[in-house]
Amino acid sequence: MGARIRSIVLLGLLSVLLIYIGSLFGTDGIIVAFIFALAMNLISYFAGDKIALAMNSAVKVPENQMSELHSLVSEVAMSAGVPKPEVYIVPSKSPNAFATGRDPNHASIAFTEGILDILDREELKGVIAHEMSHIKNRDILVATIAATLASAITMIGRMLQFAAMFGGGGRDSDRGGNILSVIAMLLFAILLPIAAMLIQLAISRNREYLADETGARITQNPYGLANALRKLVKGTSVIPMNNANPSTSHLFIVNPFSAKSFFALFSTHPPIEERIKRLESMSF
Repeated sequence: MGARIRSIVLLGLLSVLLIYIGSLFGTDGIIVAFIFALAMNLISYFAGDKIALAMNSAVKVPENQMSELHSLVSEVAMSAGVPKPEVYIVPSKSPNAFATGRDPNHASIAFTEGILDILDREELKGVIAHEMSHIKNRDILVATIAATLASAITMIGRMLQFAAMFGGGGRDSDRGGNILSVIAMLLFAILLPIAAMLIQLAISRNREYLADETGARITQNPYGLANALRKLVKGTSVIPMNNANPSTSHLFIVNPFSAKSFFALFSTHPPIEERIKRLESMSF
């Protein structure tokens, strides 16, 4: 429940940022940026699953193939109370998986060849439950709303930059004030989109925690997913997913482009150690 509340609060902060930065341009600035961002993200929302699968060379697996995997996906879907998603395989030895689709009726789970090689049944079941949780919690919808707000803020920020660069004229007596105004406007234009991006990434990290928690409750076994995460983070460090597209990295259960220190601020995933700690502290 805590992750859900944090996601709502962070979406609220994005909305406040959008209203504030848009107010510097008036109502028209908010409306134009929001409509343009909404149009882009609606396309992503309705076609994003096909794009993500294609970007990762995922191949659909019929039910008469890999019957054990299909059976396990069906079992977890029944426990989660959602329709069975389509099953895809990504031709990569780097162990990973991701779910995509705008709602439970239009969903897919993709597994790399590598993840099927290293996980046992309970660990794989934990991963499937995590991905099923993203579908059940409608995380694609949440991510689309966050992306729409963040994109609108970024576009208004760019409008502010142009206004600062080309609107800084004036009489000599006003030049000092104009320079300060231009500097302030440029700072807003640079810092507010960065703040929006950090909030958007924080929402993504919160949804990962929520999917871990929901997945553990679906299987009633948090240790299966915890053990899987240990293997996955080790496996991806040994065999990185070099062919992964950075624009889809947030979908994977383990970030194929994990960062350290300062750059962890810009990671779409929370630290594996913290995820494992939270899972192992759960009790049923």
